[in-house]
Amino acid sequence: MPYSNSGDILSEILEKNGSKEEKQWIFDKIDLIVQELSVKKFYMAYTRCASKVEKRVLDFKGFDENKTVAYLKEKGANTLELARTFMLVRILESNFDFFEDKVRNIIGIADTSELETLLKYLVLLPNAGNFKFAAVEALRTNIATIFDAIAMNNPYPALYFNTQQWNQMYLKAAFMQRDLSQIVAVDKMANKELARIISDYAHERWAASRTIDPEFWRPVSNFLEGQTLEDMIRLFESDNPIERNAAALVCYHSDKSKAKELLDGYPSLRNEIEKESLTWKTLKR
Repeated sequence: MPYSNSGDILSEILEKNGSKEEKQWIFDKIDLIVQELSVKKFYMAYTRCASKVEKRVLDFKGFDENKTVAYLKEKGANTLELARTFMLVRILESNFDFFEDKVRNIIGIADTSELETLLKYLVLLPNAGNFKFAAVEALRTNIATIFDAIAMNNPYPALYFNTQQWNQMYLKAAFMQRDLSQIVAVDKMANKELARIISDYAHERWAASRTIDPEFWRPVSNFLEGQTLEDMIRLFESDNPIERNAAALVCYHSDKSKAKELLDGYPSLRNEIEKESLTWKTLKR
């Protein structure tokens, strides 16, 4: 898998960044939990990390830029998150069959900070796909930080969610008014059903005289027909320049001839896209 053997890398990073006392406590607890197969001690240790490990910025100097290191950097991981994640990884590596469901059950007993860590670094766990239930369950929350932990800047959903689960996450992100630009692999995960959902949701918002994030339309490009094509006409005619830009991007990246023909009516927008001054990344600038 994309983040295989993360345990050894996390161990090296912990060796450099943890204090002597912190490392001693973490390694001793892992050894004890593994030897005794103690579920109680596992949950207690995961919780007590907050009182045993000081939260500090990680130093990555001297480490090769592999996928795990790059991901930790991107997420701005700290020593406490590192300790918690390392504990989960090592315990699962020791006896996956025994600890799999125990790790999965953390979602029901963890506090907000503990759960955020689990979800943010779920992709680093051995057999990460086995914990999809925890990730999908997290989508039920209305706590933005919990939702963001799995949905924002996280490759896990694109790697392991099925189409229905992905669509649920994308719609919930829009409903919660999260930053849709932070969702990973939107183009890859685009699908016809999602395009229909996006259009239906937009019509509900419009009927209630409410707006939607123009970036919401990004997955629609290759499914422009009927109602969704008419939606693009509406966006092109909008008084909001960002909505017009979004329509242009959707049509430009579409494989539908009618979308190309529609964009032909807006040559200045096409020119901006071709010059790369207008992209999904620059949409709202």
